[in-house]
Amino acid sequence: MKKFLCLISLLLAFTLAAAGCGSNDSKNQKHENSKNGSKDLLAEVEKEGKLVIGTEGTYPPFSFHDQSGKLTGFDVEIASEIAKRIGVKPEFVETQWDAMFAGLDSKRFDMVANQVGIRPDREEKYSFSKSYTTSTAVLITRTDNQKIKSFDDIKGLKSAQSMTSNYAEMAKKNGANLVGVEGFNQAIELLQSKRADITINDNLSFLDYKMKKPDANVKIVAESKDASKSGLMFRKNTDPLVDKVNGALNDMVKDGTYEKISQKWFGENVLK
Repeated sequence: MKKFLCLISLLLAFTLAAAGCGSNDSKNQKHENSKNGSKDLLAEVEKEGKLVIGTEGTYPPFSFHDQSGKLTGFDVEIASEIAKRIGVKPEFVETQWDAMFAGLDSKRFDMVANQVGIRPDREEKYSFSKSYTTSTAVLITRTDNQKIKSFDDIKGLKSAQSMTSNYAEMAKKNGANLVGVEGFNQAIELLQSKRADITINDNLSFLDYKMKKPDANVKIVAESKDASKSGLMFRKNTDPLVDKVNGALNDMVKDGTYEKISQKWFGENVLK
């Protein structure tokens, strides 16, 4: 009889433990489903009261730390305002560009705000908001150079370029001789010291530079017809959250908030 009672007790304990595990598994599965790119992500964001946003934190003027160490930048302000309008707090998770997509895949964050270009190959795997910046390739030279007026005028000239960039390919295609640099600022330095004649670069980078150094001896003389648009990036099948973000962006454009943020960082509207 004693052995029988012991056996009953063991079976009862095992049953209760299994039920407890099943309950935890159910809760975990529910949370996993809400965060894995399902249509419940918006509900989960609203329930938790925060929007987790992936960004670099080392990419001025879009996402960087100011002298006080505070995370700031154009993308940071745009994403923060969107979170505010959704009714939640923004929580930024900083990560390197190379890990940005993997971080979104692994559910480290709900949205990426880091000037991600909207491209067909990316749209196959991710969802994007409406575009919130438009970038074009521009031809830059010194202010005192009156000979260069278009891309047709750069054949045989020295072009300061990051050697693996699309802009380097454009310069080469138009007959320029490439001078390798590590980034935009170095390209401008070579221009001003007359070690290069031109650089083909991003118009947003130029606007940022001129905001910081309005007296710099450089100017834009031509602009490419092809424009690149950037959007906020999400996992697939998160349409309610994407729609909510798009609604916030639309309202920001209508009430002038977007214009105010854009003027602060670039001195003009960079939406279109």
